[in-house]
Amino acid sequence: MFAVHESHLRVVSGQEYLAEYRFHTRVARHFFCKSCGIYTFHSRRSAPDVFGVNVFCLEDFDIDGVPVNLNQGALRP
Repeated sequence: MFAVHESHLRVVSGQEYLAEYRFHTRVARHFFCKSCGIYTFHSRRSAPDVFGVNVFCLEDFDIDGVPVNLNQGALRP
C-alpha cells in the first residue's frame, strides 16, 4: 500500500466494479473489486483524506525500484 492524498487519487475506469465497505464508525472506507475481491484501496478514520492504494493492482505500474517490506506472520510453535 502507498499513501496518496485524495486530491491525487483518480479512478479512471472500472468504478462499476468497485464495492465499498464501512464498519464500526463508518468513517474508514474500504474498496474491493466486485469480480475478484481484491482489496484495491482504503481510507482510515485517522486520516480520511489519505488513501492507501494497493499498487500491485494498478495497470502498467512498474514495481522495479519500489522498496518492499517483508513481514513474517505469527510464528507457530
